[in-house]
Amino acid sequence: MTSLQRSWVESANRPDCGFPLNNLPCGVFSTTSQGPRCGMAIGDFVLDLGNLEAHGILRLPYGLLLGLPFWNGVMAAGPKLWADLRAQVTALLIEGSDQQAAVEKYLVPLDAATLHMPFTLSEYTDFYASYHHATNVGTMFRGAENALPPNWLHIPIGYNGRASSVVVSGTDVRRPWGQVKGPNDVAPRFAASARFDIELELGAVVGVPSDSGHPVSVAQADAMIFGYVLLNDWSARDIQAWEYQPLGPFQSKATATSISPWIVMKAALEPFRTATPPREVPLLPHLREPGPMLYDIALEVGLTPDGGQETIICRTNYAEMYYSAAQQLAHHTSCGCPMNVGDLLGSGTISGPLKENRGSLLELSWGGKEPFALTDGQTRCFIEDNDTLTLRGYAKGQGYLIGFGTCTGKVLPALENPFTA
Repeated sequence: MTSLQRSWVESANRPDCGFPLNNLPCGVFSTTSQGPRCGMAIGDFVLDLGNLEAHGILRLPYGLLLGLPFWNGVMAAGPKLWADLRAQVTALLIEGSDQQAAVEKYLVPLDAATLHMPFTLSEYTDFYASYHHATNVGTMFRGAENALPPNWLHIPIGYNGRASSVVVSGTDVRRPWGQVKGPNDVAPRFAASARFDIELELGAVVGVPSDSGHPVSVAQADAMIFGYVLLNDWSARDIQAWEYQPLGPFQSKATATSISPWIVMKAALEPFRTATPPREVPLLPHLREPGPMLYDIALEVGLTPDGGQETIICRTNYAEMYYSAAQQLAHHTSCGCPMNVGDLLGSGTISGPLKENRGSLLELSWGGKEPFALTDGQTRCFIEDNDTLTLRGYAKGQGYLIGFGTCTGKVLPALENPFTA
């Protein structure tokens, strides 16, 4: 395990800081005086890469890429440029750098920056790849003896999602309407979702495209990934229960997917690699891993009622996944499907073996049958209006953290029925 790289930015050296020099996550920010451009978080600041590049302090071989309001240009340039950029920024910020005086004026306090979507999204695919989550949900819906579908141990199951509804952290989410049919309903009805939920996930951001008709290996897929974000796949469970007959979720997952504003580059996570669990059945060759493909990333979810106190309702770890992002990406290409710069792959809900490790309210309340308590004495089965959900994550090194920031969203009440005459 590597130790802390000390920076002349003192706030980056605190043991509880999620943005040390070891991290350098990628975001897009604006200020009152200038529009969106690329930056990296360091301590309590954003390093203004766009202006560093414009003034010749940072130099990339493919033209001016960092003044753009997205990271797609950098991503498309490939892993060699990613490594070169990290090396240049590290040299500027490392303790003892002779560039400190020149660079200090390009530090923007985080509380003075507005954060935006860090990349332009191409396509979005969500997976169903946590053993504990799939077992919990399957047990609720089909019984313990049929919890896992027969294909689950052989392939990472995924669903194409809506890229248009992916939003950055801090964006409010409106409670959706949809067609539902409860156990006592004679016929389906159109109603606001009463069982609105979250899914605690990690999102992999594709930086290198693949060619149509050309599958990639797990090792190649791993090299294509630029970095990772926190991801909340908002889910309307009552809409899902009715439409999931027998195809995958559709409207129940299309309301919104929130992501954190910082992309943690894969290079920052290298010291935290860990293996997927032992396989119950052998995987086919295209899914076999050449080495550890998961990461030891601690994750949590906080729920804050309107005007109330936050309760941490879940703690789990990305290492609980049965399939890695590299396996998911390789499987996605196996039919010849081309992947694009800016594709986003959701890991699927990340749940662990204990009740407090369950990454959705559906699991925490066991389908609404077991309400859980909040700090202030309230209870929840599903999200209520004006609740705020906050996802956090970090990998822990020797004296430092690799943080993802937060991924937050407040649920607003549903609009009036738009189809009422």
